Amino acid sequence: MSTTVAIAYDFDGTLAPGNMQEHVFLPKLGIDPPRFWERSNRLAAEQQGDRTLTYMHEMLEEARHAREPMRRQDWVEHGRGIHLFPGVEDWFARINAAGTARGLIMKHYVISSGLREMIEGSTIRPYLDAVFASGFLYDGSGVAVGAAVAVNYTTKTQFLFRINKGAMDLADDRAVNAFQPPEQRVVPFPNMVFIGDGDTDIPCFRLVREQGGHSIAVFPPDDPQRAANGQRLIAEKRVHCAVLADYSAGGELERRVLAVLDLIAARDVITGPGAGRGA
Repeated sequence: MSTTVAIAYDFDGTLAPGNMQEHVFLPKLGIDPPRFWERSNRLAAEQQGDRTLTYMHEMLEEARHAREPMRRQDWVEHGRGIHLFPGVEDWFARINAAGTARGLIMKHYVISSGLREMIEGSTIRPYLDAVFASGFLYDGSGVAVGAAVAVNYTTKTQFLFRINKGAMDLADDRAVNAFQPPEQRVVPFPNMVFIGDGDTDIPCFRLVREQGGHSIAVFPPDDPQRAANGQRLIAEKRVHCAVLADYSAGGELERRVLAVLDLIAARDVITGPGAGRGA
């Protein structure tokens, strides 16, 4: 039986520079991104609300004010203009081929506070086994009217357990919380890799690392502060390494991930597939 390996990614700042709203949506409406985020975060502070919920609310308000269509397909169209970090678009095919060569089955997931509708429109969606992200609620006419799912930095870990247990139906709370013997879990934590970019990913970094998996921080080029933050995450034992957000063939990130695949494949040879299934 082949071993399944899951790589879970944050999206904003990890697979794509900045925030996805800043690629198409805000420029199209002529909105200054810093002012948008300042207003959204101020609303969260004033109302003691969740920042993910307030940014979603502000997006709907801005779109409504600009008479911008708000159907699901309209949000997907915004996602088609998202620019990705170097090498991302062919990353998945390369990693899948590398896994196959090692006798591994590769799975890829996004866990993001960004919008699932926009991620659905991105060029990499065909390569993802599932997208766990914030999403809108739609009325009978198919128009977004509010938040259906809000993913923040603490709730992100839920989706790692869903991957671990194979509990993919978000409406089913029982499956993700039900007891499941480690040997029956679909993807053991030691066979997981989580790739993120900063403090909002710390709960996922820690969970995967502490359960025997591999956590990798990435940072954009020409950003010394983010690079220094990656070193801090290493020192705090949140991540195993921090590397440039460059997914190109032969780059450091690829070398790190291939080394993890080598480790998992070697463990299977020594102890048999499915060993080290973790908690």
